[in-house]
Amino acid sequence: MARSARPAVHYIATRPDGTVPPTSPHLAAYYSGLGETIPTVNLTDHIGETVDHPSPGQKWYTDKPFSYFHMYSRPGEILERIEDGWPVRLFVVEPLGKTGNWGAEFAPYWLMSHQLRVVEETEAWRAFGYRGAQTLAAIAQLPDLARQWATEWAADPEGTRRRYKAWEARVDDTRALTSWAFCRARYSRREAGLQAANQLASDAAGQAAADVGGEPHAVALIRLRACCLVAGQLMFDRIRTGEYEQSIRGLLLGAGLDTPASVAV
Repeated sequence: MARSARPAVHYIATRPDGTVPPTSPHLAAYYSGLGETIPTVNLTDHIGETVDHPSPGQKWYTDKPFSYFHMYSRPGEILERIEDGWPVRLFVVEPLGKTGNWGAEFAPYWLMSHQLRVVEETEAWRAFGYRGAQTLAAIAQLPDLARQWATEWAADPEGTRRRYKAWEARVDDTRALTSWAFCRARYSRREAGLQAANQLASDAAGQAAADVGGEPHAVALIRLRACCLVAGQLMFDRIRTGEYEQSIRGLLLGAGLDTPASVAV
């Protein structure tokens, strides 16, 4: 007997205060500039309740700043349309009434509705996908790691520059970040999560390295190392066990740079 499909779980990400962001940040900015108030809903006020959209637009067309509730059954894509990026709060919801999406070919994991039930608030790390908790733990360690890397660079500029140059060349040749990690993120519906994680990693590591006086070239490579490290964490379960793919994962985690990345896998 064939197994029945597991019911999809739908998620909505909100701003840190629990309010749902607009479906079109550009229209929201335009109307806000005209002095108009953009309607929203605070999901924290409605857990366990059914909520109607405050000002529904056409089905399913973005004709106003906040046209419909949009929710995801693949949480790793949630951050693709969040106006201010991370941090967010994450809620499990149940779409009610007539629903729509962008079409199975383009966004089968994105559903739109004008009514929903707010089931519960859940862990925000899920917005990065299956390994979101490990990825956020890695990002939290990056300021300390980046300061360590910058200090090592300052202590031995020529030797460190040679190591990073050789590592960067291998990363570029294998496309470990731009191809391997991103392709696997796309196939596992974590592309938005990976993009957000890379931005957070670059910002955190770059700022920390600059704060301790890292030279611009060193800071740029430390940013790259940070992005590779979080990509290796987020996509750890999608890199297969063969020797070559494990070498790719090693590059993402900084193999050859002599400073073990002290991040749990």
